[in-house]
Amino acid sequence: MATEPAAAEPAVPSLVDRYFTRWYKAAQWHQPTGSFIILPDVKGKPCEDHCILQHSNRICVITLAESHPVLQSGKTIKSISYQISTNCSRLQNKVSGKFKRGAQFLTELAPLCKIYCSDGEEYTISSCVRGRLMEVNENILHKPSILQEKPSTEGYIAVVLPKFEESKSITEGLLTQKQYEEVMVKRINATTAPS
Repeated sequence: MATEPAAAEPAVPSLVDRYFTRWYKAAQWHQPTGSFIILPDVKGKPCEDHCILQHSNRICVITLAESHPVLQSGKTIKSISYQISTNCSRLQNKVSGKFKRGAQFLTELAPLCKIYCSDGEEYTISSCVRGRLMEVNENILHKPSILQEKPSTEGYIAVVLPKFEESKSITEGLLTQKQYEEVMVKRINATTAPS
């Protein structure tokens, strides 16, 4: 009796892939030419890509994109700080009630935290979306390694709630998963091309 080879079972999508849409802040779409142009990313820093996980209820989870230098091999996180300036700490954000009173309002370029690496590099992580800061992930303060081990789940940076009337427009300056993958291929080709 001959046995048939077992058919490969389809991979079950993760919780993040099932319930969230991934958006990326990485490059800018050039409307006149209809193509991507490789420009500096968030706040002019090259390759410091951010990933925004948007739920259907419009809540956005801010994480690091897979290509962010902090997630590359050899980087060790020394510390993470939500202290933005002497008068502003994201840890002081206290949200209460149905209308989310007390939440800090963020713009697209508002800094959420700073990541300090053992090699002396410092990375400022920005909000990338306008809205109210619902929470920051205090777990990464005590165990920074989860930011690198599980960036899309337990190692998230913060949760932001856009205004209802802006919830559709917040993704206008962001890239889809497919567009982000195209940008990554172009980056790799640009760095490996002979000069």
